[in-house]
Amino acid sequence: MNSHAKLETAVTVQSALRQAIARLAQAATPSHSLVAELLLMRILGRDRAWLYSHPEAPLTTDLADKFFDLVAQRARGVPTQYLTGTQEFWGLPFEVTPAVLIPRPETEHIIEVALERLGPERCRERLCIADIGTGSGCIAVALAIELPLAEIHATDISAAALAVARRNAQRHSVSERIYFIECDLLPSGGASAQSFDIIVSNPPYVAEAQKSQLQPEVRRHEPPQALFAGPSGTEIYPRLIGLAAQRLRSDGFLVLEIGFGARDKIQPFLDSASWKNVCVANDLAGIPRVLSAQRA
Repeated sequence: MNSHAKLETAVTVQSALRQAIARLAQAATPSHSLVAELLLMRILGRDRAWLYSHPEAPLTTDLADKFFDLVAQRARGVPTQYLTGTQEFWGLPFEVTPAVLIPRPETEHIIEVALERLGPERCRERLCIADIGTGSGCIAVALAIELPLAEIHATDISAAALAVARRNAQRHSVSERIYFIECDLLPSGGASAQSFDIIVSNPPYVAEAQKSQLQPEVRRHEPPQALFAGPSGTEIYPRLIGLAAQRLRSDGFLVLEIGFGARDKIQPFLDSASWKNVCVANDLAGIPRVLSAQRA
């Protein structure tokens, strides 16, 4: 009997999970048991309940090879989300690839703040929204779902990221109300110089000097252009805030995610006659996370 035949008869769901958990634990992979389950669920197209109700189900050589290849990649630090191709955001599944930043729970505060600042009445209006640096499209799609009459212009400098965002919009049946545009911040000139009721953004805000402080899997695998913004990490905010002052309608809102310790550096850019009702929202860890203001 050759080795492939032995593998096919020897590897079951239970034994594959045990081997994977041991390998990931040895590599000090966080949540190694959960990761092993997620990767096997991805390979088999099954849910967790099926895995544990069919422990003796055999894996073919091909499936076993694919599974252990994913396990090896995760052990080397490749993020689980890039291996499974999905991440949940706002209670919705989103496709993610190495072309886009993996959506974080903290970014959901952008959605919360935007809806709160608009209020119930304006949420029912035909709003025009810009999502600058859309990445996977998670913010744009979530807002399109929450605001069924809104039109959203989602921009990014990465064509590869926009391709992912388009697929996510199609997946959640909101693609007819989201316009994806490849540009730096917002398109300018002519008919494209549109004004907006609300501008949201989760821009790159990690300082170059902090690169070594990031988790290795983030530093090595997530797109640098979505993470790093320059020496201080705040370089993009004056441009964003200045552009928003030009393109927001009167009483419109700007909602920005900010990095740890950045509030005191960024908030002064909103201390001008162009802005009023400046607010800061903390994340669940009590860290100032979302800065918002209303166009005067």
